[in-house]
Order: sequence, then structure tokens, then C-alpha cells
Amino acid sequence: QTIVLPQSLSKYLGASIFIWGMAEEKDEIGVATGVAYTPAGGDVLSVEVAFMDGKGDLTLTGQLGDVMKESARAALSYSRTRSHEWGIKGGFFSKQDIHIHIPAGATPKDGPSAGAALTTALVSSLTRRPVRKEVAMTGEITLRGKVLPVGGIKEKVLAAHRAGITTFVLPDQNRKDVDDIPAKVRNDIQFVYVNEMSQVLDVALRGHNAADGRAK
Repeated sequence: QTIVLPQSLSKYLGASIFIWGMAEEKDEIGVATGVAYTPAGGDVLSVEVAFMDGKGDLTLTGQLGDVMKESARAALSYSRTRSHEWGIKGGFFSKQDIHIHIPAGATPKDGPSAGAALTTALVSSLTRRPVRKEVAMTGEITLRGKVLPVGGIKEKVLAAHRAGITTFVLPDQNRKDVDDIPAKVRNDIQFVYVNEMSQVLDVALRGHNAADGRAK
């Protein structure tokens, strides 16, 4: 009889074929955790946003599909229309270039469900408020800041749980999909149901608006 322990799996099965994403190690400004549905199941993904002196250009990298690029532009438009609420003065965006990047560039990424994470990372970078490392989110957004339902909730939540996420933000209209998730996982995660992007930001961002000297 052979007893196979977790630490000896690679001896019998070989090296891991898939590498799963993990939650961020610390709260960071301009970095939000989204979740994606892939052929291999769900996985978490980091959304990174950086502002730099320039003339208002937007750069998108990370092998994003057309739908995700549209979500990024919608996130930027929402952020611009609300920027005065965060103390961002007129003319700021015309003097800054914006780079949105989703790592793992060899993996194609598409779909609207990263809208909430894209917007959170943008607002975090704008206001200098760190994103909570234990929070992941999913949801399509509109220019008005509505958060719309998406698919693959079970797979996304399981991926977030595996990655160490303890708070999961999702559209209120996806509430029914949580019933399909194993009870053990449901008990380990706090689910926050939202209809508006402002609710996502209230959960995901730490501290108060601290726009620095760039936002003028």
C-alpha cells in the first residue's frame, strides 16, 4: 500500500501544469484583485493602474480582448465624471498618461466582468487610497456607475477562496448564484452585494481621499 501525501504529489504526477493566482501580499495603491472565468475554471487576476506625466494618452497591456478594453475605457470615463468628488481638479487628465496593465501577458483575457476591478484600481491610483488585499470583485460597469451581473460566479468564488480572499464583492443580481457554492467556501467568505460602483469603492478602498500633489 502506498500513501500519497500532498507534498509528494509532484513525485508521482510531475510538476504542476497550472499556476493559480494568489491574493496580494499587502494593500497597494492602484492594484485591485479581479476574478476571471477560464477554460480551466476560475482564477484571480491583478489589475494595475499607473498615472504619469503626459498628455492624456491611455495605454492598455496584458493581452486584453476587445470587450475588456471597452470595460477599461468605461472605467476611465466613470472615474473622470466623478473625479471632482475626490478632489481631482480640472485639467488633471489632460496632463497625465494612464497605463492599465493586467499581468500574465501570455494569457488572453476578455469579457466585461473585470469592470469593477478596473474602476477600483483607477480610483485607488487617483485618490491614493490603497485597495484592501483581502477583497476581490467581479461585475460589469456602466458609465453611470451601475454594476451589472456576470457569469461564472461559482468558479470565480472558488478561485478567490483558493487565493486567500476573505471578502468577495459581486452584483446584487448574482445573489442567487451563491447558493451553488459549497457551504465550506460560503462560510469562509463574506459576500458583499452591490448595485453601484460607489458601494464597491466603500468596501475595497482603505482610508479617506488622499489625493496627492499630482491631482491638480
